[in-house]
Amino acid sequence: MKNVIQVPANISRRRFIQGTTASLMIGAYLPMLAKNVMASSATASLEANAFVKIAPDSSVTVLIKHIEFGQGAFTGLASLVADELDAAWSQMKAAHAPANVALYKNVMFGVQGTGGSTGLANSYLTMRQAGASAKALLVAAAAQLWQVDAADIQVKQGLVFHPSSGKQAQFGELTAIAAGLSLPVQAPKLKSPEQFIYIGKDLPKLDTVDKTQGKAQYTQDIHLPNMLTAVVAHPPLFGAKLKSFDDTQTRKIKGVVEVKQLNNGVAVYAKNTYTAIKGRNVLKIDWDNSQAEQRSSAELLAFFKQTNQQPGLVVTRKGDAEAVLSKTSNKIDVEMTFPYLAHAPMEPLDAVMQIVDGKVTCWFGSQIPTLDQGAIAQVFGVAAENVDIQTQLAGGSFGRRVTQDAAFAVEAAQVTKAIGQPIPIKTVWTREDDIQGGYYRPMAVHTISTAVDGQGELTAWQHRIAVQSILKGSPFEGMMQNGIDPSSVEGVSDLRYSVPNLSVDVHNMQVGVPVLWWRSVGHTHTAYAVETMIDVLLERTERDPIAGRIALLNDKNREIGVLQAVSALVEQAGPVPEGRARGVAVVQSFGSFVAQIAEVSKNAQGLPHVHRVWCAVDCGLAVNPNVVRAQMEGGIGFGLDAILHGELSLAAGGQVEQSNFHNYNVLRINEMPQIDVVIVPSDAPPTGVGEPGTPPIGPAVANAWRRLTGQFVTTLPFSKGVKLA
Repeated sequence: MKNVIQVPANISRRRFIQGTTASLMIGAYLPMLAKNVMASSATASLEANAFVKIAPDSSVTVLIKHIEFGQGAFTGLASLVADELDAAWSQMKAAHAPANVALYKNVMFGVQGTGGSTGLANSYLTMRQAGASAKALLVAAAAQLWQVDAADIQVKQGLVFHPSSGKQAQFGELTAIAAGLSLPVQAPKLKSPEQFIYIGKDLPKLDTVDKTQGKAQYTQDIHLPNMLTAVVAHPPLFGAKLKSFDDTQTRKIKGVVEVKQLNNGVAVYAKNTYTAIKGRNVLKIDWDNSQAEQRSSAELLAFFKQTNQQPGLVVTRKGDAEAVLSKTSNKIDVEMTFPYLAHAPMEPLDAVMQIVDGKVTCWFGSQIPTLDQGAIAQVFGVAAENVDIQTQLAGGSFGRRVTQDAAFAVEAAQVTKAIGQPIPIKTVWTREDDIQGGYYRPMAVHTISTAVDGQGELTAWQHRIAVQSILKGSPFEGMMQNGIDPSSVEGVSDLRYSVPNLSVDVHNMQVGVPVLWWRSVGHTHTAYAVETMIDVLLERTERDPIAGRIALLNDKNREIGVLQAVSALVEQAGPVPEGRARGVAVVQSFGSFVAQIAEVSKNAQGLPHVHRVWCAVDCGLAVNPNVVRAQMEGGIGFGLDAILHGELSLAAGGQVEQSNFHNYNVLRINEMPQIDVVIVPSDAPPTGVGEPGTPPIGPAVANAWRRLTGQFVTTLPFSKGVKLA
């Protein structure tokens, strides 16, 4: 499986979002899908390029190379095309692009895929060029039809017109002629910002109506003739192996069609999901646990803490933090612990697959089509081009749909292959499968020592992290640098605050629990560690939490900008109400800058109640401010859930203790605070918004809680780390 794709060495996750303008222009002057499409037909559609299709009814469909799972990819990318095309927004539609790395690769990854908040950043110029080139074809078609100079033709709100003659046409009236034309040699000129009509403006999402009316199609909505549904019995412990099984009782259940052994599981096939689950429940399986991970969370935590007492791999060295710390009594020593976290998207994993005459067709929410395509091809023993992935809308991911080894795609392919018939098979995971099936945000322990001098200035910072590497042992291990997984230390290795003596090292912990990228990845724990520690230092040196941060940030103008913006925003709310406190945090992640202030009180259970959150974000040019605000709100809710409740724990023997939302708590609607978002104006290129809203909320709440109660919470979640009176 490790040979499915080759990830370029020396490319860190952070570099995925640091593409230059030149790199973003790769493939921008786009290939044609077809040079002639029914050129003689008056009802021809125009496939202007790899991204834009214009139908005879003048509707414009934009092929989106990034999966839409609620983050607004369809709307954001389609708006870029619409702006340069000068289409009416009512004309616009969006659909997932097929799996084709040559046409649809993410230029920051090198493969077709979505992640790292790179969707808009890597497609900004590409999609604008797609719209501009489609417009050029329509104008050329009109010029040919009317026998006028193309330079005299204008396009506005989906209407192509020649002002001096009064001639005009809808897009659809020109598609037949345009389909027979070739793109001009010179790439069309793109608009300047003052000419934008959609970019930077609020637009309604293209997929909202269908989703709210139940018309949108997800994988679970697919029902094909003769289709069977399959569920898989997985090992109860991570690393356990299948020894034998008895399916006698399973085969007695009406509606169960077949039972098949997989590489490391047992698949039950039935007429429907309920029956398949019933059949799985009565399987008798003997597992070999000799190589399984059998330590509990408590045992693992003790292992992490003990390991962190010794130096690890050197990440950053500046000055001599150890020497400064050894000579001062004015220091703070802290140990912080972070649990495993499940992604828990609302739609668990599912897929429909069918192989007919060596051709495999797949319907599922594929986040990295190139990886999934190669993995599925390997299972079936066919060429990758014989695997057609029809990406579906997905009900969330937060990283869960992008395993390093395409594990779920492989399982669905094995299930489909094992039946030995050319019929469609829907493989379904239950919520319990998802919560207990592995691939979590890693457990981590941070050990931090800081020192200040007699004037209260920060002089030394020593930071050690014990955490599982997401990359080590995966096909992406080439992204590691000197044995260091960049995602383990991001936010600390490049500490944004000025300190003359900085020491950072890391331990890559060897544990049998599968781990994975989780919304905002390493920043989920490093931001909490850094921002709570900074706040404690500022409080103990009697400095204002915002002014003190600004002083330590020196010339970090964009962090300073969001701090000033959120401060101005919160001033409008007036003084802090009695019985509450406010805390602040600022984090740079995925190329974007976010500052948040949380207002917190103590609830009846003695735990934090978050009333309001003020958020300022600088994500470069905000293509659709409405989507930016929505992503900040979603990120805040996601991060708040993690710090208040989130914990995936292993019992003695290694069994996952949680199974569904009754014991893996997620944020309830009554816990969602009022959120105010301000977007800092910027003329910088667009950067990510899917993940950067999550990291600051945890430390902002923790800092407010400490100022309210005096408790510095160093064990997460709060439900476990808060000392109840």
